[in-house]
Amino acid sequence: MPGPRGPMGRSFLTEEEKANRPKVTWPLLKRVLSYLAPYWKQMVLVIVAILVSSVLSLLPSILTGRIIDEGLIARNMNALIKYILLSLGVTLAANLIGVLQSYLNSWIAQHVTFDMRNSMYRKLQSMSQRFFTTNNQGDIIMRMTSDIDGVQSTITRTMTDILSNAITLIVAVILMYRQNWILATVGVIIIPLFTIPTRTAGKTRWNLTRESQECNDEINGILNETLSVSGQLLVKLFNKEEVEYERYEKVNEKMIRLNIRESMAGRWFRVIISTTASIGPMLLYLVGGIIMMRYDETLTVGGITVLVTLLNNMYRPVNQLLDFQVEWIRSMALFTRLFAYYDMEPEVQNKENALIPKTTIGTVTFDHVGFYYDPERQILKDINFYLPSGQCVAIVGPSGSGKSTLVNLIPRLYDVTEGAVLFDGIDVRDLDLNYLRSCVGIVSQETYLFNGTIRDNLLYAKPDATEAELIDACDQANILDFINKQELGFDTMVGNRGLKLSGGEKQRLSIARVLLKDPDVLIFDEATSSLDSISERKIQEAIDPLIEERTSILIAHRLSTILAADTILVVKDGIIVERGTHEELLAKDGVYKELYETQFTVRSKKPKE
Repeated sequence: MPGPRGPMGRSFLTEEEKANRPKVTWPLLKRVLSYLAPYWKQMVLVIVAILVSSVLSLLPSILTGRIIDEGLIARNMNALIKYILLSLGVTLAANLIGVLQSYLNSWIAQHVTFDMRNSMYRKLQSMSQRFFTTNNQGDIIMRMTSDIDGVQSTITRTMTDILSNAITLIVAVILMYRQNWILATVGVIIIPLFTIPTRTAGKTRWNLTRESQECNDEINGILNETLSVSGQLLVKLFNKEEVEYERYEKVNEKMIRLNIRESMAGRWFRVIISTTASIGPMLLYLVGGIIMMRYDETLTVGGITVLVTLLNNMYRPVNQLLDFQVEWIRSMALFTRLFAYYDMEPEVQNKENALIPKTTIGTVTFDHVGFYYDPERQILKDINFYLPSGQCVAIVGPSGSGKSTLVNLIPRLYDVTEGAVLFDGIDVRDLDLNYLRSCVGIVSQETYLFNGTIRDNLLYAKPDATEAELIDACDQANILDFINKQELGFDTMVGNRGLKLSGGEKQRLSIARVLLKDPDVLIFDEATSSLDSISERKIQEAIDPLIEERTSILIAHRLSTILAADTILVVKDGIIVERGTHEELLAKDGVYKELYETQFTVRSKKPKE
């Protein structure tokens, strides 16, 4: 993504960019160029177009001298008309070729970014759950959007501008020396001197622009915080309207002051630009006049005018080429960030020749399973249990004991660090990943629904599901009555993240979605923990018949929801400390009994009068 740019397009490196400038190596350059390789024919056409356009754009400067000398001064109307028409024709041709160049630039840039976006999206989809839980979501999205958009800008602007400006500068210098080597030398010597005040003034204005941008970001932050649905609710509940108004007014006032300073700095900047830009031509007129009047009568007014025009045409290329280092570093940093993501190895990968069994999954076995996110902090330790086909195991324990992590190992959202998870005696790491995940259905505590209709969200599990299948799944999930009461039925919009539905409705809808998937192993991960008692009862009524007919795992914070399980595992600090039926565990007078009595004692207490 291009960094801050000062006035007249001038850009400067931020302190962060200076500190983190990438090391440019041949392998890096080779990799960057590899994205252009499929479009080398179009690149050749772009280079030819830039070359021809740059030469043609300078020819009117030469023709201006002919117009003056052979047309105006010589009072030759035919020559005057001929050179004017020729100048117009050359300008039109240069502009038309410029249009072709812009089209080819855009075409190449769009196709390169198309390839990179597809490649990046596929890479991100292949990353394990750990990647998304440890990396900032904003950074991930930025790679897909701003950074790849920056690639497009690099191709359409930076690379072509460098080439175009370099060609224009070289051709202009050659043409100036062909006209008069003395004046050409004067022009070449003074150009770098005029860029010094320009860069100094530009940097001053850019500093103001940066402060203004930071202030603008602060304003946007206040607006996002206080004008969002949740933010506004919080402001109103705590009577902070006046406080937030004063905070906004203060930042807004600062923004106004900065904008005024930036505007005036811009005015002074234009004064400096205008003044320094006029010194060069005036100097050439002076030196050229002295030469023409005293030393060389062959030097004409038209010849001096040509040199002045060419000098003016050199200002922009010189200034932009002086920025080459900044744009180059910024572009390489952008590619380096993208390549860092491309080079990440997915933690969970399919094995070559991964197995796709023809039979449905029966048993689930945890064989001495261990897991950690960080080697210094073990999450699960030596987990062993066997779940026969068609039976239900419930997993309970204090918060943070590793219950959800345990079930996430089954569909390989993470891979075990010790031991193995087995389906019918086969290590899940040996199974085809798509096959494995098609066999496992998870209903989690935090249900995620897409911003669409109920039908859209259900069909996500099975796009070709019939109406009868939708009705049957919703009936089993105890949500059909709710859907039938809606005016649009299955075509009712659920809102962003399902905000138009209650927690219980979303949860039952997610159960129906998993039932459409028809998995061999069904997992309920704290499916009722955050719901009211009525919603919990409806969901429990949906869950009970399901766990009777499928191999299932039930994680529950509320112990009343797991009484129907065949076996209960009690997990504490990543270890299975107890196992057995409800009655057996109560008789052990251990962790389970403590959890049970704590929960039910609290519930049985009546509020004080």
